[in-house]
Amino acid sequence: MEKVTMADVAKAAGVSKSTVSQYLNKRFEYMGEKTKLKIEEAIEELGYQPNFIARSLKQKRTSMVGIIVANITHYFSTEISRAIEDFCHKHDLHAIVCNADDDPEKEKKYIEMLRAKQVDGLIIFPTGKNNDLYKRMVKQGYPVVFVDRKVENLDVFSIITDNTDSTYKAVQHLIEKGHQNIAFVVQPLMVSTRIDRLAGYKQAITDANIEVNPDFIIEASIPELKSKIEQLFSLDVKPTAIFAANDRVLLAVLEFLKEKGIRLGKELELIVFDNIPFAHLLEAPISFIVQPAKDMGKKAAELLFEQINKENIHPEVFVFPSRMM
Repeated sequence: MEKVTMADVAKAAGVSKSTVSQYLNKRFEYMGEKTKLKIEEAIEELGYQPNFIARSLKQKRTSMVGIIVANITHYFSTEISRAIEDFCHKHDLHAIVCNADDDPEKEKKYIEMLRAKQVDGLIIFPTGKNNDLYKRMVKQGYPVVFVDRKVENLDVFSIITDNTDSTYKAVQHLIEKGHQNIAFVVQPLMVSTRIDRLAGYKQAITDANIEVNPDFIIEASIPELKSKIEQLFSLDVKPTAIFAANDRVLLAVLEFLKEKGIRLGKELELIVFDNIPFAHLLEAPISFIVQPAKDMGKKAAELLFEQINKENIHPEVFVFPSRMM
């Protein structure tokens, strides 16, 4: 079947090729509704598909952006990605989402692949382990925004929440309720979010003149977490409260508590730092530190869009406050 061209559309609509081009590029300033309707009908009747590759070469833009998520299983990451995609849809950008699985090598491959496809910019939940690659993008002036995690000594747009302060307030809340033995459960301390939340925990404990008990700090991968929590509850002095550093940690804690028949609200109090979609369905009394994911995602997309459009803005870190509920 012979390929339908822009000239075919112009002929069918009774307009010039330049008018069809203006229509495709959404430049409607000097175009009447009747002309728009004729072109639209011609495109639909002929089944015309614009040549986006040719258009991107001419405009020096692909109208595509990449989102590299550290781990797509976190609901918070999904919420942010959705907000970014919503913004892109409104501004005629196409978002490509990649999942790095917290693997620096996988992240590196995705960055290189997306840049090879000439996407206009990247929004990255960084693993923090590809600093040379990050620095090269920043030095080249390539549009990039970091989300959720910050990378030290790098002048780049970053969107984060107040991890240390929110954790401090949550632990302080537990102490005010009479808890002295508060455990902190976290995945390996490889990224800024986990490190900052631990810092908030330690500071709150110290400021309350309670000695930080290293046995109450559980750091392990998800497969190892349950056995580590079991060791925690085999201690002579057991925790009366747990701070779970994210949603995946929460699931490991809940699984352990169910197996052991430990009752939340009576034998143990639990706070989790993350957005949990099913929180309202839980009968157990759990407190949540909720991050403004939609606002963070929208801001990340806005910052990337401004860079793509060569607006004169200087990189800075935007800190969004979280709230406990």
